[in-house]
This record gives sequence, C-alpha cells and structure tokens, in this order.
Amino acid sequence: MHKHKDKKDRFKKLAESRTNEVLHKLKVLGNCSNRSAYFYEEEEIIKIFTEIDKQLKEVKSKFHFTSKRRFKL
Repeated sequence: MHKHKDKKDRFKKLAESRTNEVLHKLKVLGNCSNRSAYFYEEEEIIKIFTEIDKQLKEVKSKFHFTSKRRFKL
C-alpha cells in the first residue's frame, strides 16, 4: 500500500508542476496576440491552435482507460 502512496505523491508533484508550466506557456503564447507588437496571418493562428489541439487530444487519450476488447461485428 505504501508503494501506491509514493507513486501517487510523485504523480501529483510532477503533474501539478508540469500543468502549471503548460498553463504559463499558454499565457506567454497569448502575449503574441498583441497586434501593436506583432503581425500575423489568420492561417498562422489556425495552424498553431490546430497543432495544440492535436497534441492535447493525443496526450489526453493516454490517460483514458481503454478496454482491451477485440473488435466484433
């Protein structure tokens, strides 16, 4: 049981730290929206957020518990 607590504590520490890092980087990315300091095209913004959405879905799917049932018709 103690082993699970250690793993849980390690997960919480790393997950909180890494989540806060991602949130900070998103806020910093948002600073690029300042039109008086930067010029960008809508296509570039679409590309950025398409990639972020894609990566987010990929990482999120790693946390879902999927059943390992075989496909049947």
